[in-house]
Amino acid sequence: MIKSLALAAVIALTAFAQPALADDKLLIAGGSTATGFFEVIENTAQLGGFYKEEHLSVEKQYVGSAGLAAQLVASGKVDIATFSIEPIIIGYDKGVHLLAFFSQDPQYDYALGVLVNSPIKTLADFKGTTLGEIASNSPVEYSVNAMLAGAGVRKSDISYIPIGTGAQAISALTSGKVAGAAFPSPELALYEAMTPTRFRYFRHPILKDVPNLAYVSSPATIQAKSEIFKRFLRAHVKASIFVRENPLVAARYFVQGAGMKVTDEAVQNEYRLLMLSQDQLAGVNPMSNKIGEVRVRELDFYAKFLYENGAAPTLVPAANFTTNQFIAYGNDFDHAAFIARAKAMK
Repeated sequence: MIKSLALAAVIALTAFAQPALADDKLLIAGGSTATGFFEVIENTAQLGGFYKEEHLSVEKQYVGSAGLAAQLVASGKVDIATFSIEPIIIGYDKGVHLLAFFSQDPQYDYALGVLVNSPIKTLADFKGTTLGEIASNSPVEYSVNAMLAGAGVRKSDISYIPIGTGAQAISALTSGKVAGAAFPSPELALYEAMTPTRFRYFRHPILKDVPNLAYVSSPATIQAKSEIFKRFLRAHVKASIFVRENPLVAARYFVQGAGMKVTDEAVQNEYRLLMLSQDQLAGVNPMSNKIGEVRVRELDFYAKFLYENGAAPTLVPAANFTTNQFIAYGNDFDHAAFIARAKAMK
């Protein structure tokens, strides 16, 4: 008995002396058209403890465009990037071979917005106008040009200028510098939540259900870090559900993680945005076991659309730039129990 007790003591001391498992590190980048929802989900995963539960240490950074984000992840300078996936399709024949592995928005990310008091009531009214975009040659031009062409407005009948984001973009709209904003719809929703600005929206009737905003990585990185990616995706599925089920706390996480002063006003502004945008978040159906699934059929259609409208030089099958290999693992937990836990978190 004495020997057994001594052995047990040695085992206990040995276990106690072992260092905690180090968290696996990931570096992710957000393209400018994705940073709003990118930030709220990232901060929720971080401050809600979901990364820690998966033994992950995630560092995030922001870049100026979807194209630059694609270059960074293709070169291996970052592990993961989030952006609207047009650069993958358009650049495929130039060697930009990346894989979308988590769909962040079940809808098409882009819309054309005008102020509610604008004289523009129909698509035909855009003829001869100037439209604002976040940065020059934004991918939103492809869908807007096609949408306007259906109303008899040719590409040569309109022009685009970059107007940035935030107060700068709102000023360009309210001053009449531009007739409308060809923007990611979450960005316009942000302005509606945080300012008196209100928009009338025009959406492409065919593309509106194409999920073109995703987390993306290179095949080599996915292969080398597949076990880490599985845990990353699970943390994001939980964060996506949390944002839907407890938007007030998620709003506080956003403000805190963004380095802003945590005030009731700041939290309420973000809360209004989240309530306005629930249908644009991956966790819109929190009981689904396919949260984040990349919808191949819709992206096949989109790749064909870009090719037929001259945006993509070759027709690229969606199977070449998508993978759902982490979806089953990421959703493999008791969603009902997690929803109860999320609602109870303060």
